[in-house]
Amino acid sequence: MGNADTKLNFRKAVVQLTSKNQPIDAADDNFWDQFWSETVTNVQDVFALVPGAEIRALREESPNNLATLVYKAVEKLVKIVDNSCRTQREQQTALNCARLLTRVLPYMLEEPEWHSFFWSSLPAATENESVPLAQSLINAMCDLLFCPDFTVTSSKRSGPERAEELSSLDSCEYIWAGGVGFARSPAHCAQHEANRTELLRLLLTCFSETIYRPPQQAATHHNKWIAYLTSPDNRHALPLFTSLLNTVCSYDPVGLGVPYNHLLFADTLEPLVEVALQVLIVTLDHDTSNVVSDDSDESLPDNLFINYLSRIHRDEDFSLVLRGVTRLLNNPLQQTYLPNSSKKVALHQELLVLFWKMCDYNKKFMYYVLKSSDVLEVLVPILYHLNDSRADQSRVGLMHIGVFILLLLSGERNFGVRLNKPYSATVPMDIPVFTGTHADLLVVVFHKVVTTGHQRLQPLFDCLLTILVNVSPYLKTLSMVASTKLLHLLEAFSTPWFLFSQPQNHHLVFFLLEMFNNMIQYQFDGNSNLVYTIIRKRAVFHNLANLPHEHASIARSLAAANARDTDKALPRSRSVESVVEPAMEGSRPAQPAEPGTLNPTLPDTPAIATMTERESAHPPAREQLLPRRSGDGEDRTDTESDREDVTRTVTHRDSLRVNDKPEGWKASSEWVSSWRGRLPLQTIMRLLQVLVPQVEKICIDKGLTDESEILRFLQHGTLVGLLPVPHPILIRKYQPNAGTAAWFRTYMWGVIYIRNVDPPIWYDTDVKLFEIQRV
Repeated sequence: MGNADTKLNFRKAVVQLTSKNQPIDAADDNFWDQFWSETVTNVQDVFALVPGAEIRALREESPNNLATLVYKAVEKLVKIVDNSCRTQREQQTALNCARLLTRVLPYMLEEPEWHSFFWSSLPAATENESVPLAQSLINAMCDLLFCPDFTVTSSKRSGPERAEELSSLDSCEYIWAGGVGFARSPAHCAQHEANRTELLRLLLTCFSETIYRPPQQAATHHNKWIAYLTSPDNRHALPLFTSLLNTVCSYDPVGLGVPYNHLLFADTLEPLVEVALQVLIVTLDHDTSNVVSDDSDESLPDNLFINYLSRIHRDEDFSLVLRGVTRLLNNPLQQTYLPNSSKKVALHQELLVLFWKMCDYNKKFMYYVLKSSDVLEVLVPILYHLNDSRADQSRVGLMHIGVFILLLLSGERNFGVRLNKPYSATVPMDIPVFTGTHADLLVVVFHKVVTTGHQRLQPLFDCLLTILVNVSPYLKTLSMVASTKLLHLLEAFSTPWFLFSQPQNHHLVFFLLEMFNNMIQYQFDGNSNLVYTIIRKRAVFHNLANLPHEHASIARSLAAANARDTDKALPRSRSVESVVEPAMEGSRPAQPAEPGTLNPTLPDTPAIATMTERESAHPPAREQLLPRRSGDGEDRTDTESDREDVTRTVTHRDSLRVNDKPEGWKASSEWVSSWRGRLPLQTIMRLLQVLVPQVEKICIDKGLTDESEILRFLQHGTLVGLLPVPHPILIRKYQPNAGTAAWFRTYMWGVIYIRNVDPPIWYDTDVKLFEIQRV
């Protein structure tokens, strides 16, 4: 009953505040204290008892009262810090102030006129101590995040008279978790973790000023909140950065717990890890290294979080961070004998952003990741999510970030080398069964994304094929399944109707031909499966070499494609897929988005040319990186593969439509001629010229119908001296650019918006960085 009374009193105070048109006296502490001294014990109550419409009405009709409410809440927090927040009552008051500010701030930040309000001084401040309101708030929050017996366990003897002064406390002794730069692992305390979560949630709310700016402004917006938190003026910058990073990287959701323990006990650590990770990626997104202050022409102080991240250099620290990230990335994929017996966490999108930032700001970390097979612990979950999300338009952003990370890694030779490690299928995925390497897994998943993915993924095709080109010179033994998939992509992309329907579609054919050339010139010895598939599908290359380019032929190809669009019998051929290709045991097909799913919009995918620069790579010729494996996928029959290719080419023709063409553009004879002659077909044509007669002769002489005999012949064959001089290997390396920076900012805030539903911090506010659509 008492709890209901306090809620009623709190609600009365809110109504009183919003219904009074006259400014309420700031000195009337009895009135203002109702908002935080009452024991409203959780943030959900505050959100329920302070409706968004009333905050807006207060902002429009009684702005003075709203301003005083925020001033008084910050002032209260500052006073509590000055008293070192020693009593239970002060701690409850601090939490209530934080909850109220978390509720109110988004409605102030959505209105640009209020932004300057936070950077004005507290009214009670004297001339000498005119600290802006935002700085006072951040200082108080950071002090409270390292407050003994409130958010951290005290290392001193207990008792109020022995408590440490917050203002002089060395917060480096109170880092929340062991890991990078801090060896000790403090004991867990559920209440402290819950308190940290609420305070960090308020910091995240302060930083969200960015989402109330349109995309063009957000790109150049200097977020003063983040700049101050990460500047040398914040004495807690280093321990806070270390605490956030170590909290995320030391989290083990499964731990030593018994099965199903997550159903019996609430995990207070998971909400803390989630908000710590979100605060971390948001602060790392604010690079002040070349930004000039809005107020003066001076450049801004360094973002110390980025600085600290870039200076991590010890192998044991890299190992700890990488283990932490891969543990959490692989967590949703883990199979257990007892269904739902171990805890699954859904942090993968924020983790991928953190991994991207780590690789971006700390190249030594990226080289550490690539120098061992640990990179495959990042690759497999990314491929799992690409495959699982491909039909779901609400997860297009997740698809993009996975592909961007693979593009970044594929620019390094070591990534291609690591892909030769054999893959044992531990994660059920809705892909054909194959025996082979991680390279085969990469090809099979990419093929699935291209041929059966959502239409909104089409701008990624260039990126997917660029990754394959980058790794191709190092792939030693592609399986029969993967080889067939690559040839099928070429067959689908090189059909005249597809080539002539968009001005950039021919680029996809150039990428695939470059990939085949790399593998033939640099890894011929181990790739008999690929060579055999090229021979079997030689008509595709002959058709490309003789691609019609007369006006009449172009018109005929396009007319035939349009006529086929009306063929109602087409979708039925999808059923052949399940006959030809049984998926892995235990897997489930990729599902479209649930109706009603909220989906933040994203900027356009940057063009591959703006994201990459071509660089020469000179690996030692024929270097033996791993022992060669043979016999991959030899149990597939010729007719099965043929049938599958035709089925997929026809069935998924619609899914290969790239962006709408420029207005008025039409394929012309001159346009086709301008690139047809540059198709890099010489190496493949020479290979066919040499090997096709030899293979045909063997088949006739020995009466062969078994492909394993032909593969054995190809394994022992050689083309040394018969092929054109090997071309130099060109790697398209990712280059930082404004397009991907803007894309990441929008994606990251979209994820944070959607993930914060309890309480729904930004729901129903006027966000401008993206739009929220319902699927």
